[in-house]
Amino acid sequence: MSTQRVFVARLAGCSVFDPAGDRLGKVRDVVVVYRRDDPPRVVGLVCEIPGRRQVFLSIGRVTSIATGQVITTGLINVRRFQPRGGEVRVLAELIGRRVFFRDGSGQAQIEDVAIERNRLGEWDVGQLFLRKPRTSASPFAKGPTTFAAWADVRESAVPGQAQSAEQLIASYSELKPADLANTLLDLPEERLLEVVSELPDERLADALEEMPEDDQVRILDALDDERAADILDAMEPDDAADVLGHIPEDQREELLELMDPDEAEDVRALLKYRPDTAGGLMTPEPIVLSADATVAEALALIRRHELHTALAAAVFVTLPPYETPTGRFLGTVHFQRMLRYPPHERLGAIIDDTLDPVPASASAAEVARMLASYNLVSLPVVDQAHRLVGAVSVDDILDYLLPEDWRSQDDAPPPPAPLATASLPVVAATRTGGRRR
Repeated sequence: MSTQRVFVARLAGCSVFDPAGDRLGKVRDVVVVYRRDDPPRVVGLVCEIPGRRQVFLSIGRVTSIATGQVITTGLINVRRFQPRGGEVRVLAELIGRRVFFRDGSGQAQIEDVAIERNRLGEWDVGQLFLRKPRTSASPFAKGPTTFAAWADVRESAVPGQAQSAEQLIASYSELKPADLANTLLDLPEERLLEVVSELPDERLADALEEMPEDDQVRILDALDDERAADILDAMEPDDAADVLGHIPEDQREELLELMDPDEAEDVRALLKYRPDTAGGLMTPEPIVLSADATVAEALALIRRHELHTALAAAVFVTLPPYETPTGRFLGTVHFQRMLRYPPHERLGAIIDDTLDPVPASASAAEVARMLASYNLVSLPVVDQAHRLVGAVSVDDILDYLLPEDWRSQDDAPPPPAPLATASLPVVAATRTGGRRR
């Protein structure tokens, strides 16, 4: 009989602590292995530690699991998690599968999995939370839910039938784009493509922006051209230009033709510049206002939640027209400067004209020096006629200056431990010795 039960979907994202109460990371998944006559046995957790590295935490190192936290012995193997043969990740691979009731009463889809600790202290898969097919013709109706023991159902893979990724996507709903990107790339290839096919365009676009170019191209290649064009439309123009720059020219042109004309125009403009210049690194969509606009109007624009943080740090003042390429560039008004003036103050009266913009042909190194020298997070970029064509931000420069594989943690040294966990004993077991279980 079980003495403790925890549902995996609720466990995902919970903090992992050592015995002293110091936070080590957070849970991303549960790893199980199938057995012939018994429910799957839990062998460990996939945990994310500082640096967004996903590591394996043996269930033997876990002293307590609850819906709010996981307590460990304090020993963690910092080698990046790689699933072994026979291992199944509950969130990534099990949730969403279709099962059939052994009593012949029909089929259902797994929406959550409970793991249970028995009297011997071992964790097994216990109850399944299932959703049966809907009985109403309404597109908004959902089927009834029920609980079942593992022994009461059987799995069945129907040829040509894709495994639903709806529940898995729901469990990822709170992840930041960079975390979602890492989580997607850790999925098995087949499961990755299933999830990608069901992710909303905006969400997938955000995740792609955080991936290496090779992975961006690989995922876009797996989509049909119309869906790929929709994803590129949803991406920031500079990110879309970066990925299109790694696609053969004929395929690139086909995708540009399928994109929204306005979005495609911005991307085409960026593709004209070399990737190691300010023009190649910039975004063509900074905040542009007239000299007669007020502080109140500028603050209202930078409050938009979808605006990139670096671009919200300043507005750029130009002559008409006010869309890039604009009229002649007049100057910059920084966010902090706006806060020192009344809402009705004209931007033209508080322009900072002491900082020169960078030409679109400026090298990435030159842009980096200016950002560092003047403690800025973005710089205006102008063409030969001194018209504003975009803005380059510090994160664009970092993406360019960092090594191409900076997103991969495998070859990088582990990040320094926070002060609170400096005393944590960390185990770096070799693969030949196996995981410490």
